Amino acid sequence: MSKGTGTGLIGLGIVLVVIGAILKFAVTVTTTGFNVNTIGVILLVVGICAVVIGGATFALASPFRVFTPSELGASAKVPVL
Repeated sequence: MSKGTGTGLIGLGIVLVVIGAILKFAVTVTTTGFNVNTIGVILLVVGICAVVIGGATFALASPFRVFTPSELGASAKVPVL
């Protein structure tokens, strides 16, 4: 995987944490059958997990980019194994 994958997961996790925190702590709505605060807690947990997984992916990703033969172009001599 590339470092971009980890960066994307970290960004998604931060967005989910922010939305979850808003739903958990800032919204005071009374509904039947649907608890907005519970959805906020779920988004907080999923966002924290995404940040942790994204951080691990970013830390373990290769610093080198792997090129496919199609990205190198037709003139490149790529041995086929």
